[in-house]
Order: sequence, then C-alpha cells, then structure tokens
Amino acid sequence: MADSPLLTVYGREGCHLCRDMVDALEDFQAGLAFELQWVDVDADPDLARHYGPLVPVLMAGEREICHYFLDAAALNAYFTEIR
Repeated sequence: MADSPLLTVYGREGCHLCRDMVDALEDFQAGLAFELQWVDVDADPDLARHYGPLVPVLMAGEREICHYFLDAAALNAYFTEIR
C-alpha cells in the first residue's frame, strides 16, 4: 500500500476505547485502502501531554479526524476529500 494514506491512532496500552477504535478501523481498511499506525502516547511526554486526555485520537498527518470513538462519517469525509 505504498500510495495509501497513513492514519495514526494515538492511544495507550490497556485502553479499551483505543482497542475499539483500532478494531473498527481494521473493518474499514480494505475498502478505504489506508495504512494504520499505532503510537503509544505514554512513550513520549510531549505526546502524553498533547493527546493523553483525548485518547484514542485518529490523525491523518496533522489533521485530527476524530477522538474517543471512531466517527465513520468523519473518516469517510476525509477520504472523499483526498480522493
């Protein structure tokens, strides 16, 4: 998927909302053709400070798509916009 967009989930280990978001994203992955990256915010104090209260946070580069729960409408709107 070299030309596929990269989406990043900022989350933390042991977070059930984070796991739920990743599971939901994996359901969309084949149809929308994107790469998914996981970043543990607790591994970096700056990330923990910035994203910690909002985890999980779904980002496309510097653009926040959603946080707490996967917003399918926002995800689809992002892909409509970039394609």
